Amino acid sequence: MLQFLLRRILAVLPVLFVVSLVVFLILRLAPGDPAAVIAGNSATNEDIAKIQVQLGLDRSIPVQYGIWMGNVFRGDLGFSYYLNKPVTELIAQRVEPTLSLAFGTVILALLIAVPLGTVAAWRMGGWLDRLLSGFSVAGFSVPVFVIGYLLIYLFAIRLEWLPVQGYKSLSGPSAAGPWAWMRQLILPWMTLAMIYVALIARVTRASVSEALTEDYIRTARAKGISETAVLLRHALANAAVPIVTVVGIGIALLIGGVVVTETVYAIPGLGSLTVDAVLNRDFPVIQGLVLLFSVSYVLINLLVDLSYLVLDPRIRY
Repeated sequence: MLQFLLRRILAVLPVLFVVSLVVFLILRLAPGDPAAVIAGNSATNEDIAKIQVQLGLDRSIPVQYGIWMGNVFRGDLGFSYYLNKPVTELIAQRVEPTLSLAFGTVILALLIAVPLGTVAAWRMGGWLDRLLSGFSVAGFSVPVFVIGYLLIYLFAIRLEWLPVQGYKSLSGPSAAGPWAWMRQLILPWMTLAMIYVALIARVTRASVSEALTEDYIRTARAKGISETAVLLRHALANAAVPIVTVVGIGIALLIGGVVVTETVYAIPGLGSLTVDAVLNRDFPVIQGLVLLFSVSYVLINLLVDLSYLVLDPRIRY
C-alpha cells in the first residue's frame, strides 16, 4: 500500500509540473497585456511600462516561471494583479460556496443515479430503461447554462418557489441557517446534477446488467435469496468499481460545470473567480486556480484507486 502511494505521488509530480508549465506559457503567449488592462484606456506607453516593471512582466518568461514556481513551493501563489490581494486569500474566501455546490451535486446525483440505473438494469427493456436512455441523451446534449435558465424560469420566476440567484453562507459572521443555505443551492444542485446523473446512471445500468448475467447471480437466485438482496448484495456490490471510477472521472465535468453554474446563479465561488480572472487577465489568480483544480482532481482519483481495495478484495496493489 505504501509503495503504491509513493509511486502514485511520484507519477503525479511530473503531471502537475507539465500542467503548470503549459498554463503559464499559454497565458504569457496569448494576446493581450494585463498591464494595459490595469492601466486603462487612457494610459500612455510609459504608464504601461511602469506597471509591467512593478508586476515583473518585463522579465523573460523562464525567469518569471522560475520565480512563480519558487513561490509556489513556499506556499505563496502570488498577488492578484487586479484586486491586489494574495491569491491564497482570494481562494480561501471563495472556497466554501464551491465546495457546497460540488459536494451537494455529487450527493444528489448519487442518490438519484445509482437507484435509477440499478432498477433500469433489473427491468431492462422496460419503460424506465427507455426513459433513462432518453434522459441520458438529453443530459449530455443540453448545455448546463440552458438547464440553469430553464429551472430559474420555472421554479424561481413562474412558481416563485426558490430564489433566483445568490448564495447564503453557512459559516462566518454573515452565516445564515442551514435551511436558507440549502434553499439557495437547490436550483444550482439540480442544474449541475443533470449531466452527472445521466453519466452515473448509464454506467450503473451497464455495470449492473452485466453483473446480473454472471453465474454467481444464478446461484444466489437458486438458493432462494430475495431479488432485492440479489440486486444490492451481489449485482450492485460487484458493479461498484466501475461506478466509483466514473464518479472520479466525472470530477473533470464537475469542475467545468461549477464555473458555468456559478456564473448563471451569481454564486461567489471559485468558478466566478476564474471567469473574472480570465476577463481581467489576472495571471496569478488563473495559475493558482488551475493548480488547485489539478491537485484536487489528482487527489480525488487517488482516493478512487484506494477505494478499490475496499470495494473489491481481489484487487491488490
